[in-house]
Amino acid sequence: MVIKTKAALLEAAYNIYLVDRELECGDDEVIVKNHLIGICGSDKTFYRGQLPPKTAEFRQEPKFPFYLGHESGGTVVEVGSKVREYKVGDKVIAFGWNNNLAEYFKAKVWELQPVPEGLDMDIASLGEPIACAMYSGLNSQVQVGDQVVVMGGGFAGQIIAQVARLKGAAQVIVVDVLDGKLQLAKKLGASVVINAKKENAVEKVLELTKGIGADVVIEAAGSQESINMCTQMIKHNGKFVWYSWITQPVTLDISRWHDDGIEFINTCLVHHSWRERYVWTPPSLKPVIMGMIDIKTLITNEFPLADIKEAFDLVDKDDTAIKVILRP
Repeated sequence: MVIKTKAALLEAAYNIYLVDRELECGDDEVIVKNHLIGICGSDKTFYRGQLPPKTAEFRQEPKFPFYLGHESGGTVVEVGSKVREYKVGDKVIAFGWNNNLAEYFKAKVWELQPVPEGLDMDIASLGEPIACAMYSGLNSQVQVGDQVVVMGGGFAGQIIAQVARLKGAAQVIVVDVLDGKLQLAKKLGASVVINAKKENAVEKVLELTKGIGADVVIEAAGSQESINMCTQMIKHNGKFVWYSWITQPVTLDISRWHDDGIEFINTCLVHHSWRERYVWTPPSLKPVIMGMIDIKTLITNEFPLADIKEAFDLVDKDDTAIKVILRP
């Protein structure tokens, strides 16, 4: 059976629109009808023309024209003859680059994840970015009594900051350059917020930690400047937690990494094997199901899929937008 769908095509930088596509389900594939789609920070980067080099993550060449989208979830409508893991009607979370900015998408079995029982489909459809941020927070090695800095108050940073607080951090400091994001972080439980455009964030963190530096710094802003600020905020033998994906080469001050024995923790859930992801995702989402983490407040804007141009224009121009979603 051929399923027709409207799907996003990024023709060139700042030029995105919907095209007609036809999906045929292979023997080892699944076709999913989307419930809801999220726009990722990486989608914004690509939209601006900053495509990364090809890695194992990409099953299509990262070049224009690019079939964009990976954050979504929905209902299985067709399965291949060799598929045993899913059946029609199952609810799934997408964990692959499958042109998910669409009404329907096609994926291999290993690119999907069952929706855990009790998880609302609006939240489950954002299961990939939520699970990634939750996994980062849970595996950041934050201990009771730690001084923690979260660099970046976007979707992931806001989730990670909530997790750090629940793990018993004595102080959770969120750094960003936008007052709106900082006000939200404060509302969601951050101890202190710092606008790096208005204050010297490194000096402020050192002041708040009595000159010692933070026990754990989590980089969720994704820039050369933020990484170098993080480097200066960490205490001797502190922990630098990687979250962001930066698609372009950057210049870093790594002398202190060596001299102060900084420990690096890579918390990128989706870049481990899919088998590990399959095991780690349910416990990462458990606190969300239990209502311990506020996700819905982070969904700031909603558009119908047909208005994809307007949605990306907003994402590009309004940095106060945290999570923008589209409904097919």
